[in-house]
Amino acid sequence: MVADTSSTQNISLKLRVWRQAGPDQEGRFVDYQAENLNSNMSFLELLDVVNDDLERRGEDPIAFAHDCREGICGTCSLVIDGKPHGPHHGIASCQTYVRSFKDGDTVVVEPYRAKPFPVQRDLITDRAAFDEIQQAGGFISVRTGSACDANAVPIPKEDADLAMDAAACIGCGACVAACKNASAMLFVGAKVSQFALLPQGQPERDQRVLNMVAKMDELGFGNCTNQYECSAACPKLISHDFIAKLNKEYLQASVRSAFKARSSV
Repeated sequence: MVADTSSTQNISLKLRVWRQAGPDQEGRFVDYQAENLNSNMSFLELLDVVNDDLERRGEDPIAFAHDCREGICGTCSLVIDGKPHGPHHGIASCQTYVRSFKDGDTVVVEPYRAKPFPVQRDLITDRAAFDEIQQAGGFISVRTGSACDANAVPIPKEDADLAMDAAACIGCGACVAACKNASAMLFVGAKVSQFALLPQGQPERDQRVLNMVAKMDELGFGNCTNQYECSAACPKLISHDFIAKLNKEYLQASVRSAFKARSSV
């Protein structure tokens, strides 16, 4: 339940936080009491308050990742009470506020749980696997230099809108953390679709999807079982329709690639 937001109030929470000294160390949950919290502070500010108290006591602060604190970068990815990014829909962890909880609540905070995202320390996971998938997609061989006229390459509005929807993905990994199979297909579907829908993405279209799916499988991400936890957890509301788009792109590219291979013999 979300607390009343009509006025500022101070509340206290009990945090149950995952602590892990390093990637090869055993981890465990540790309880912390956070008192007199301003209800309008963000969840990351809450962690800052707890860390200030830990440092005053000479204890190691809780390690967590963050950058923009505006829901843009996805760096703040946390699992809060069992849900990637927290209890709300369509927002990142840094946009979750203390007022989202009731006075006296116990809030469980842990890192993403997925084999391709190993825990580095406490709440920080290594999500470089997503970078590797994007790098496998390669480049776009379009002419660089001065911008062309806006109407030089006509693009249907529907395609442009869909491409922009796909490009909204911030690569936070919530889709992987929410999926029981740790599937990255929503992420890959968005990254493939944002180029496949536009003229500029056509030259490398087939090789891009083949390479990215191959890298996804190589890195140990699971398969999609169409239960759509991924799109439900996505802070940018990326539609699971892009998974269907990915499957279509992959099938077409596989057929064309096989036909070209046979034709060259």
